[in-house]
Amino acid sequence: MRVGDVLPPLEIEITRTLIVAGAIASRDYQDVHHDAELARQKGSPDIFMNILTTNGLVGRYITDRFGPRSVLRRVAIRLGAPNYPGDTMVLTGSVEAVEGDTATVRVVGANGIGRHVTGTVTVTVPGAAGAEGAEGAEGIEGAEGAAIHEAGSRP
Repeated sequence: MRVGDVLPPLEIEITRTLIVAGAIASRDYQDVHHDAELARQKGSPDIFMNILTTNGLVGRYITDRFGPRSVLRRVAIRLGAPNYPGDTMVLTGSVEAVEGDTATVRVVGANGIGRHVTGTVTVTVPGAAGAEGAEGAEGIEGAEGAAIHEAGSRP
């Protein structure tokens, strides 16, 4: 992977199940993430995805691209337009920096009403330094595949 490389897009269908399951899995019981009537009473047209689910999807996007040995070192994201059921979010990314076996990737997730998420992810692929021309998920050179989460801390 080199500075300027573009990652292939990932389309994610935003379903009610995804929104509710993500909220439950992250122990976010705010009614706006599972109760459409209460969400409307609070001014939202429907339930919407929470930031922890978005954080997980961004992490998945990067680890799918860089392979199972990749380690997320830092995820710094900011939410914009909400993800509502029935929409599709398309995640895209581009490599901003590479240092040894570590890359920084700019990530954008857009839906039908605008940018849902923007941010950067720092990822390390053990053994990637010097892996020029490697195939598969062996290293950055041949890899496939406002919240901040630092490796080792709880989101």
